Amino acid sequence: MSASGGGKAIIAAFLANMGIALAKFVAWIISGSASMLAEAIHSVADSGNQLLLLLGGRRAKKRADREHPFGYGRERYVYAFVVSIILFSVGGLFSIYEGIEKLTHPHEITNYWVPIIVLVIAIALESFSLRTAVRESNLVRARGQSWVSFVRHAKAPELPVVLLEDIAALLGLVFALFGVGMTWLTHNPLFDAIGTLMIGTLLILVAITLGIETKSLLVGEGATESDHDRIVDAITHGGEIEKLIHIKTLYLGPDELLVAAKLGFASDRPLAAVASDIDRIETRVREAVPTARVIYFEPDIYRPGDDPTPPTEDFVIRSVD
Repeated sequence: MSASGGGKAIIAAFLANMGIALAKFVAWIISGSASMLAEAIHSVADSGNQLLLLLGGRRAKKRADREHPFGYGRERYVYAFVVSIILFSVGGLFSIYEGIEKLTHPHEITNYWVPIIVLVIAIALESFSLRTAVRESNLVRARGQSWVSFVRHAKAPELPVVLLEDIAALLGLVFALFGVGMTWLTHNPLFDAIGTLMIGTLLILVAITLGIETKSLLVGEGATESDHDRIVDAITHGGEIEKLIHIKTLYLGPDELLVAAKLGFASDRPLAAVASDIDRIETRVREAVPTARVIYFEPDIYRPGDDPTPPTEDFVIRSVD
């Protein structure tokens, strides 16, 4: 998996979650805390999510074939979407169910010190996992780009997924610590149930956010505004064409951008010269935006005064006069 795929962050999160899940299950068995059970299921779901992300990254590397001529890059989007569904169904709904069950049938927690110690250690481990995800994200995050913008517009889905999972895991641990701690201080088991409901609500909110963002990638997104501007500049900068009639871009995968454009050439331009011009333009585009790996340019004759009818607004990205 490429650096942009966040392989190190995924592996770090997987190892942390496996160890934490085991410790949480032990703490739940000893203490009977509903918050600990919810957190244990949360960690198991997260571990499965990381395995799915790794699998998606591996399958995305398959070579293009006749059935999939543009390759399998979008496999990573599919698996990221499945991850969001799992996080919702397994983690969130189970925690909500467990919280409601403990609200209607509360019971005392025993051996408070066990879940508290486990939660404190888990917070430290999850902090390390989040630190790794942040460091990996900073390698591909644009300078000055906010974290909200990075999560919303990142074309590689793994890092936003791991970031949100780690943040949710840390908040979930804090909620569990709140539930267990308040139950210990007040001897009221309702706080444990409330902590469990808070964990479930958090997971559902994160899952909805992930589902919305990965759905957008599955449907198909074009180049970012900055990359789009660099591509347009690379096409028009050399002076080979009279007009860029229209341009479309589409991410075939996190690291592969399709660029298609209609280029207006002078009517007296020889065919051999047009072919040579297109080769130079393609080279400039790839230098400006390395992810622009699939490029299709359609040459057309441009006559001053022509006013070509542009594609519908849904399809055109930008025209350059």
